[in-house]
Amino acid sequence: MPLGTPLYTPSYIPTGDEIAVFDTSEGTIRVQLAGKDAPIHVGNFVELAQKGFYNGLKFHRYVPGFVIQGGDPLGNGTGGPGYRIKGEWTTNPHNSHDDGALAMARSQMPDSAGSQFYFCLGPQHGLDGGYTVFGQTIEGKDVIAKLRVGSTINSITIENAAQ
Repeated sequence: MPLGTPLYTPSYIPTGDEIAVFDTSEGTIRVQLAGKDAPIHVGNFVELAQKGFYNGLKFHRYVPGFVIQGGDPLGNGTGGPGYRIKGEWTTNPHNSHDDGALAMARSQMPDSAGSQFYFCLGPQHGLDGGYTVFGQTIEGKDVIAKLRVGSTINSITIENAAQ
């Protein structure tokens, strides 16, 4: 996203109880979202998921032992929702890229995240100081291990979402 693109503030206010359920071509993944630690990222992700933004998108980047990345409507690593959100890695007290962490991808500009996310394939603590973690996998790490470029996100639903 160009620097002139305004920062988006989601209207969804996370409760801290949200669980994202990823239905993928390889199986189901359940992620406890960190709404209290990264409210902008969780609010944005919940809004996109509830709109069906991620439905049918493919994972577009796989680096063995590092990350599997998706959430790009263009499928090549350059797409997004048409806006950007503020980074929260400096304000998130639990911003730890552990195995199975869900975090938001961005460009070299700090406040450039939008819709692209990644799952950590093992601990990646070198990313802690520059990328926002907004969830942790609670079921389906075996499914994450099977994801590759071209694997499909059939849908993402949010359990325990505020009304």
